[in-house]
Amino acid sequence: LFSGAANAEQTVRLMANTSPPYADQKLPERGLAIELVNHIFSRTDYAADITIENWSRAVEGARIGVYDGLAAAWYSDDRNRDLQFSEPYLSSKIILVKASSDPTVYRSTADLAGKRLGVRTDYAYGVDLDAIPGLRLVQENHLIQNLLNLQAGKVDLVIGDLRTMNYQLREYLGSSLGKFRVVDANLPTRERHVAAGLSVKGHEDIIAAFNKALAETKKDGTYNAIISKWDAKYGGM
Repeated sequence: LFSGAANAEQTVRLMANTSPPYADQKLPERGLAIELVNHIFSRTDYAADITIENWSRAVEGARIGVYDGLAAAWYSDDRNRDLQFSEPYLSSKIILVKASSDPTVYRSTADLAGKRLGVRTDYAYGVDLDAIPGLRLVQENHLIQNLLNLQAGKVDLVIGDLRTMNYQLREYLGSSLGKFRVVDANLPTRERHVAAGLSVKGHEDIIAAFNKALAETKKDGTYNAIISKWDAKYGGM
């Protein structure tokens, strides 16, 4: 684990959950988020050692100090009690997808009342889904399971990140793309952060160094170049 000393190339052990195209062992550079985090940390005195795990293990490992933090975390008040978050380094548009055969018009989250919504377990979507009357949340561990449920008529809609949705549809349901339609329901944009455990010695220095390097990569163009490369493939539906 990170020692807190001021030596160059201190290793920061981070965890990320498998979530293509952001983090996946099978992808080039192990995904968009991992490539960005490694690139940004390469401008600091810290070397990021990122393990890709399932989400529950990633969060718990960061909270109890087994790892130094998370490489690609969405902010929530609950997580903020145990983690210090960096400036956001990647924005993600949250969308709803319905079956193209569904004539229902959804203009806002209020129109989800009484519907069945496919969600991923332990995801912080930035929407108070519990406040929507009669909305039934159908939880799955993976987005592709939600999309298959939608195709089978087991849910009415699926909520998820635009890039992830695009990746999953093209990777696994490419021949059925015409059966899905994006719903314009004015959902919030979510932002990914590096988050260091408050129990980790030197966590403030880690986050400060990351934030400084993030600003530098935005100025020199390398930040936008990495995102543009990935969005050319996964940035739209």
